[in-house]
Amino acid sequence: MSVYAGPAEAVVGDGTTGRSRAASRWRRWRLPLGILGLLCLVALLAALPQPVTSTVPLAPDNPLPAGARAAAQILGEQGVDVHYVRRITDVERLAGPGTTVLLVGDQLIDTEHTDVLRETGADLVLVNASWAVSELTESLGYGNGSGGVETRTAECDDPDAVAAGTITASGSVLAFGSDAVVCFPAPGTSSSTGGAYAVTNVDDQRVAVLADTEPLTNERLADEGNAALVLRTLGRHEVLVWYIPSADDQDPLESGGPGITDVVPPLVSLIGLQLLLVAAAAALWRGRRLGRIVTEQMPVVVRAGETTRGRGRLYRRSGSFGHAAAALRAGATARSCARLGLPRSAPPQVVIDALARASGRSPGQIEALLYGPPPTDDHGLAQLARDLDHLESEVHRS
Repeated sequence: MSVYAGPAEAVVGDGTTGRSRAASRWRRWRLPLGILGLLCLVALLAALPQPVTSTVPLAPDNPLPAGARAAAQILGEQGVDVHYVRRITDVERLAGPGTTVLLVGDQLIDTEHTDVLRETGADLVLVNASWAVSELTESLGYGNGSGGVETRTAECDDPDAVAAGTITASGSVLAFGSDAVVCFPAPGTSSSTGGAYAVTNVDDQRVAVLADTEPLTNERLADEGNAALVLRTLGRHEVLVWYIPSADDQDPLESGGPGITDVVPPLVSLIGLQLLLVAAAAALWRGRRLGRIVTEQMPVVVRAGETTRGRGRLYRRSGSFGHAAAALRAGATARSCARLGLPRSAPPQVVIDALARASGRSPGQIEALLYGPPPTDDHGLAQLARDLDHLESEVHRS
């Protein structure tokens, strides 16, 4: 007794196989699936942790030569709580008496920002901020630099400058009052003509000025006594507010508290944009292409028999024996399955076994009749139709 193993690649009644149906579904769904996969990839990348470094010059999280992460890390190891901020409102919230505020650059601030710095009562350290120096002090101002980085000696009695001994710098700070101390003059000059570092007191508020950024950078921090001067100047208190103004720094007088963008997570806007893209893609995919559907009364009524005969003539004219055979097999299979109580979606193996039991034929005969190769001529097609008709007549509910 032989055991039927089933067709390797079964052909169903409509002339398709499992592989061809899968390929058709893939062609239909590959564009939506591709768009969905791209959106998922973007969402995944957006959800990844933000980089802990930046490229902002003199930022405490910038590891590049022009950054200042080395100084910030050393200060943190010495117990200084470093707060990196880009808005004056954050400075107003974090700074106060007994703290230090470092201002790096003044191109993006105005008098309202300097008023806030003055009202905090914190020690101020101004770097690369010539306009802010003139606004916050009356005894200091910027002079002409030497044009190149050079080693300079303290030549003053300020404790921080004396501890540093020598630094590398190129800029110059001028003193216009007797209460200001200027250190690190250019070689061959005296402190009266300006120096790279100056310190003064304005209404009990200590203001220190670095003429240029060289001593604070990662590249120059280890040169000469740069580290000693920077760490002593910035580490006088346990809290350091590292303020680098940004282009979107809001007006302190118009700030009425945190807005909606300050309290929601930063990824909300990106996720909302992705949802809009999904909605737009769905609208393009499912939207109407040719306007509203208009119903129209058919000019003539075509009978089902005429439609069947017309399709048969088209198949015969084009020599589509496979399509015609598939239609015949599909009809015979559907009617036989209905007679045996099988669903239309029954797999070929189940259909073959059921028809073999009901008709008394072997599974191999049923497979060849329903799922075999299509005929190649009119005679083969007519013979297939007769064989299918005989099979239907033999099928009885068991």
